[in-house]
Amino acid sequence: MNEVTRILSGIEAGDPHAAEQLLPLVYDELRKLAAQKLAEEKPGQTLQATALVHEAYLRLMDTEKAQQWDNRGHFFAAAAEAMRRILIENVRRKKSQKHGGHAEHVPLDQIEVALPPPDDDLLALDDALTRLAAERPVVAELVKLRFFAGLTMDEAAHALGISPATAYRQWNYAQAWLFRAVAKNG
Repeated sequence: MNEVTRILSGIEAGDPHAAEQLLPLVYDELRKLAAQKLAEEKPGQTLQATALVHEAYLRLMDTEKAQQWDNRGHFFAAAAEAMRRILIENVRRKKSQKHGGHAEHVPLDQIEVALPPPDDDLLALDDALTRLAAERPVVAELVKLRFFAGLTMDEAAHALGISPATAYRQWNYAQAWLFRAVAKNG
């Protein structure tokens, strides 16, 4: 049993110091994954990798909800899901009426520059991924691990307990399925 899995077992058992021990072990990897995900976002993203990691970690360590992680891979899958939800909430918050809704924000020094339309790509992907999860939960989980956690195909296959060959087949299926789903709604 590796150190992360041992600490996760401690958290599950109610050890109050286990969460403090976990963060230093996983922080660098979570931060790298968060930075990678934010780099894929369109320009204008105000959320920083550090803030994304901290928010995801706080959600994962929420003492109000009983958390259970089988192993390191399961923990990172949960972290990927938490980061995905935070990014989706951030996009929705920015699009809300309270925050300007669909009003186009134009920096004063760039008034003559035409801005691209608001970013609906992440919301469309989230909707499609939710529908995929209802039909093929393992395939949707593979997408989350690859897209939101930045895991390699082998790492994602290991985390899901499937062979790399199966993961590649499911990845190809997911890409085609999501492309059609997003194109149909866009």
